[in-house]
Amino acid sequence: MADDPNERGPADRARINVEQDYELRYWSRKFGVDAERLRAAVAKVGPMADKVAGELGRV
Repeated sequence: MADDPNERGPADRARINVEQDYELRYWSRKFGVDAERLRAAVAKVGPMADKVAGELGRV
């Protein structure tokens, strides 16, 4: 099932989809980083939120 952009948070809170603007905004705010830093972290460790949090030092 596709994510519903009307939802406030991502549908699957374990994964980060940087191709969806609302998810990019949500996760950027959550981790306190800009969109480019978040994209770089996802490119490096993959879309799993716990791994991205570790990469960003937000564990």
